[in-house]
Amino acid sequence: MSPPRPDLAPDADLSREEMESLQREIAAAAVFEDDFEFDPATLGDPLASASSPEDPPVVAGIDQSFLSDADGDQDRALSAVVAMRGGEVIERVHAIRPLEIPYIPGLLSFREGRPILAALEDLSVEPDLLLFDGSGRIHFRQAGIATHIGVVRDVPSIGIAKSLLCGDPCEDTANLPTGTRVAVESNSRVDAPDGTLIGYAVQTRQYDSPDRSINPLYVSPGHRVGPETAADVALALASSYKLPEPVRLADSYADEAKREIGDAP
Repeated sequence: MSPPRPDLAPDADLSREEMESLQREIAAAAVFEDDFEFDPATLGDPLASASSPEDPPVVAGIDQSFLSDADGDQDRALSAVVAMRGGEVIERVHAIRPLEIPYIPGLLSFREGRPILAALEDLSVEPDLLLFDGSGRIHFRQAGIATHIGVVRDVPSIGIAKSLLCGDPCEDTANLPTGTRVAVESNSRVDAPDGTLIGYAVQTRQYDSPDRSINPLYVSPGHRVGPETAADVALALASSYKLPEPVRLADSYADEAKREIGDAP
């Protein structure tokens, strides 16, 4: 187990070249294989504690919302964290920080990382696993937001993205049956040898109709989780909806917190 790396925390004052260089350092420090002590089979099982002398692991879902100034321009990020154990919510926290840079593809963690780290600092429980609405290793420099924050905190992490940032699925991903996973391999847009397994397209839900279809999620290891386990976790925690429950609830809580401070979505 590697130590936390606060020295690699997102810094919006860096130049673009410095940010990209830092991401390569983060990718080099990341562990893209299983390195944790909990049993993934107990992640979303409310009965796990009855069959085990130990509590189920704590899974924290993380998502973002954005607040606007008087002119309607987004100027702050609201990071929401929902911690779950055995399928039950045990804590919710959020943090608000200024947006310091515009959205730049591939540099999301430098825009949203500071409020996420602030929210995690406010969490009283220690997560065993972090699930992000964003990418992990499926990233140009193998260091999406799930990898960046996972390495900084040295907590196992997984990226759950709704669209494919880079890489090539090994098969067609259209209208996949529920439970299907398709390997995503690196290509010339990724800082890895072509053909490196960087994640999976995972079909967590699908319509029972030939006329409608749901797109897959793009699931990738962030830190201390392998690609196969990342896909397993996404499927196991997507109980009734497309998104895994911790991420879905974090998305809902981000909107709720936004409404509570008077900035409705």
